[in-house]
Amino acid sequence: MTAYLSELGLVCALGTGPDAVREGLFGLQPSGVQTTDFFSADRPLCLGRVQVALPSLAHLPTVLRSRNNGLLALALGQIRPQVDAAISRFGAARVGVVLGTSTSGIGEGELAIASQVAHGTLGEGYDYGQQELASSARFLATELGLRGPTVVISTACSSSAKALASAARWLEADLVDAVLVGGADSLCRFTIAGFASLDSVSAARCNPLSRNRNGINIGEAAALFLMTREGGPVRLAGWGETSDAHHISSPEPTGRGAAEAMRLALTRAQLAPADIGYVNLHGTATPQNDAMESRAVEAVLGREVPVSSTKPLTGHTLGAAGALEAALCWLTLTDAPGRLPPHWFDGELDPDLPALRLVTPGQVGAPRAILSNSFAFGGSNASLAFARS
Repeated sequence: MTAYLSELGLVCALGTGPDAVREGLFGLQPSGVQTTDFFSADRPLCLGRVQVALPSLAHLPTVLRSRNNGLLALALGQIRPQVDAAISRFGAARVGVVLGTSTSGIGEGELAIASQVAHGTLGEGYDYGQQELASSARFLATELGLRGPTVVISTACSSSAKALASAARWLEADLVDAVLVGGADSLCRFTIAGFASLDSVSAARCNPLSRNRNGINIGEAAALFLMTREGGPVRLAGWGETSDAHHISSPEPTGRGAAEAMRLALTRAQLAPADIGYVNLHGTATPQNDAMESRAVEAVLGREVPVSSTKPLTGHTLGAAGALEAALCWLTLTDAPGRLPPHWFDGELDPDLPALRLVTPGQVGAPRAILSNSFAFGGSNASLAFARS
C-alpha cells in the first residue's frame, strides 16, 4: 500500500504557502527566525514567529478559537478546494483527521490567567476546552463537516511525524480513503519559559552541529497534507518508530533508538541506505541531541549522504516539527532544480562528532528519496522516508 501526499498547506517563519517557504528554504542567505522580546521581556530571543494575520474563527464556538487553530485555518485555506473535492468524492465518513501538537490553546490560557490577575475574571473569550489537545483535530472536523476518525497525537517533538505514520496505517487498514494529516504548534510564554529553565534556548540563531551550539530557537507552524492512495508528487514510502525510555528530557547518548527508527523506515520503504539522497536532521542545536543524532546517522547511512538541519530557518516547532519538516522534504523532492536545504551554522564543526556531509548554500542533489528525523522528550523517536512518485 502506498500513501501519497497530494496537496500541501503550509505556514511557518519562512512564509505562508509552499512557494514562499520554498524561496526561503533554498535561499542563499538565512531567513525566517527573528529576534524578539514579545514573549520574554527580560531576554530577547530568536524565535520562528508567523508574522501574517490569521483567519478569523469568529464563526466557531469559543472552545475552537485559538492561535493554534488559526494557524491550521491558514494552512487549510491553501488546499481547501482539493479537500472539499475529496470529501465530496469519498464522503464525510471516509475522510479522517490525524494531527500532532504540543501547545494546543495554552496561549489562550495564559491570556485568561493574566486577565484574572488584572481584572478578577478569565475573560469572555476563554474556554478551558481551548487547551484540550484534541482541539485542533476537532476544529478541522467541525470546519469541514467530517465524520471519519479524528485524532491528535501528542508525544512532544515526534507528534506530527507519528501522525503521518498513523495516517498511512489508516489507509492501509481501509479505515478511510483520505486523511487530512499534519500538525500545528503556536508560540507561547509557557513553552519558551520551560525550555529556558532547562538552559536549552539560544538567544541567537541556533547553531546545529557546531562546537559552539548552545540551544534551540522555538518556533510556530502549521503544515497540512491531503494523503490518499491515489497518487501525488510525493509518497510516504516508510516510517520507523522506537522508544528509548532513557530519560524524561535527555536523549539516549549512543543514538541506538534513533538509528533503529531510521533502519525501520528504510526497511518498510524497501530502500537501501545508498538510496537516500538527503537527510533532514532533527538538528536542534542542543549538545546532547546533535551528538546522538550524528552518531545514529553515521551508523545507518555513513558520512557521505547530504544532511542539514532546517531549524535555524523555522525554529523548533515542537509538536508541529515532524509535519513541518515533512513539508520541507516535500518541497525538496518537488524542486525543479533539485536543490537541497542548506545547513546554516557558524562553520565551526564539533570535532567530537562524526564529520557528516553538510549541505552548502545552492547545493543541488535532486534526491529521489529522503529521510526526516524527529526525536522527542521521553525517548520517542520517529523517522519518515519520502520518495518522489
